[in-house]
Amino acid sequence: MRFVSAGERVAVDSEPAWAARLLERALGRQQPAPPAAGDGPTVQLRIERSREAFPSRGLRAVTRGTVSDGRRTVLRDAGGSGFDLRVDLDGAGVLTVTARYRPPAATRAANLALPGRFALLAGQVLVHYPVLWRAGWRGRVPLHVAAAATAGGTVLLAGPGGIGKSTVLVRLLAEGATATADNLCCADHERCFGLVEPLRVDRTDPGVEAAAPRRRRTSHGRVDRPLPSRVAELTPDRVVVLERGPRTEIVAIGPDEAARALTAGTYAAGELRRYWAFAATLALATGRGPAHPPVVETARAIAGRLPCTRMRVGDGAAVLAADLCGAST
Repeated sequence: MRFVSAGERVAVDSEPAWAARLLERALGRQQPAPPAAGDGPTVQLRIERSREAFPSRGLRAVTRGTVSDGRRTVLRDAGGSGFDLRVDLDGAGVLTVTARYRPPAATRAANLALPGRFALLAGQVLVHYPVLWRAGWRGRVPLHVAAAATAGGTVLLAGPGGIGKSTVLVRLLAEGATATADNLCCADHERCFGLVEPLRVDRTDPGVEAAAPRRRRTSHGRVDRPLPSRVAELTPDRVVVLERGPRTEIVAIGPDEAARALTAGTYAAGELRRYWAFAATLALATGRGPAHPPVVETARAIAGRLPCTRMRVGDGAAVLAADLCGAST
């Protein structure tokens, strides 16, 4: 399987069929568009059947559960997922991640008791986090946002989890918009590169439960389904910060307020809760990438160059592209 995620060219191979199903769910149960012919991968993932520990001879201790010699790093029970990872760097800049499922007893019990949690965590540790870390070598940072191109403009939707970004995105897609991802991207100061992931929406939304079988239920009472009309990257021309309120209203806001919303929403995101330790550990072990991604600086740069608005959405109110794109014109 080959695809582009967060601007990185990814190649995936899984020996166990059950692990391949986990990856399929992490990618949204769809085959993403592959890289252009002739483009080699920048991230390679291989999941092996072996339950043997990765050799650690000659590797030094970096932190608890991690050993490395700078080019080869072994993480045990990465992110509490039950997977051991061997992360290899080569001189051409290719990141190779080899995974083996070797959960400690407590992790195995948690994964069996909470299979939905395990599926989400496995997708993060195996695919999303390595891709985000590799993109960090290019100066890109994770942002908990949705970028959507509509007939009226390209919107960067910001706001904390649970505020309704995915619900708004569903309506925009129904109007013919395209999007990079549901709520995670990797951004520089201008462009947003979408992470390949499913669309996660509240199962109480009209028509959602019928379109998403019970087996696709995920966290916080939501269901996942393939993201339609996905594009690999977009360049936003406005920032819209979503909030809940008693009635729908749109006002212009300053760049500092917008940057704060972008930053706070990213650090509060459950999908990224384990990423910061993952990235810091690999940066310490390898000397590659930032120990702490410059989220604040990137958020300020984006908000400083684009018109910014705050949209308070009233309960039950529908948000259309004209509402979002007409606010800043």
